[in-house]
Amino acid sequence: MAATAALATYVAESEPEDIPADVQREAKRALLNYVGCALGGSIEPALDVAIETLAPYSGKPAAVVLGRRERFDALHAALLNGIGSHVHEYDDTLPKNYIHPSVPVASALFAYASANPVSGRDFVHAFVLGFETESRIGNSVYPAHYEAGWHITSTAGVFGAAAAIGKLLELDTRQMVWAFGLAATQAAGIREMFGSMAKSFQPGRAAQNGYTAALLARADFTAGERALEGPRGFAPVTAREFDLAKITTRLGVDFDLRANAYKPY
Repeated sequence: MAATAALATYVAESEPEDIPADVQREAKRALLNYVGCALGGSIEPALDVAIETLAPYSGKPAAVVLGRRERFDALHAALLNGIGSHVHEYDDTLPKNYIHPSVPVASALFAYASANPVSGRDFVHAFVLGFETESRIGNSVYPAHYEAGWHITSTAGVFGAAAAIGKLLELDTRQMVWAFGLAATQAAGIREMFGSMAKSFQPGRAAQNGYTAALLARADFTAGERALEGPRGFAPVTAREFDLAKITTRLGVDFDLRANAYKPY
């Protein structure tokens, strides 16, 4: 089975009981770390500027931004959560690929859960699936993708956000394939932005774009179905060398969450 379809099938069919206890425990640690980073970054100028600038363009104020009093529509809240939680760059990191994995996924999930009822069990399950999706995709194109100048937290993170929100929206396999296609066509972020406010904007946009991809896929908004492996898909276009076997090998058995690294405060 091709990489996009195999990954979509796994995410769509996964059940909370399939996630080992130690992986669930690491997911909760990652989420705690994420919330701490988001609260710490909630008073930073980058978030102040973004909130003041974007507030007039928000839809129904249904979701909170972590650490702030302002409310936004869920898509804008995902973006703003991403900015605030990444601005200090103390968020967790994967040693295999330099991805800060929690920010794109958790930023979307907290925005969604602020506007919609979600059980803790389903929230953690969706987080694990999003985390693993972005990590596996990142592994498949690293290091060539990163060396070319792509901000891999953002470019891979959009797939993680799409998987996580798609799981909560109960997408079937075909819809999840479309969600990954819609994520792929929005995958962006370049390392030239490091050192500026735009660096934290990139994973925030990944959260927002992944959320959007899942919403559109639920409505049967179609996308190319070989988003990862097609000759003009994400991997061939963004990496000189890639290994798609890293996406599909031992799906549901190996979890990169076990290798997650937390920076000291």
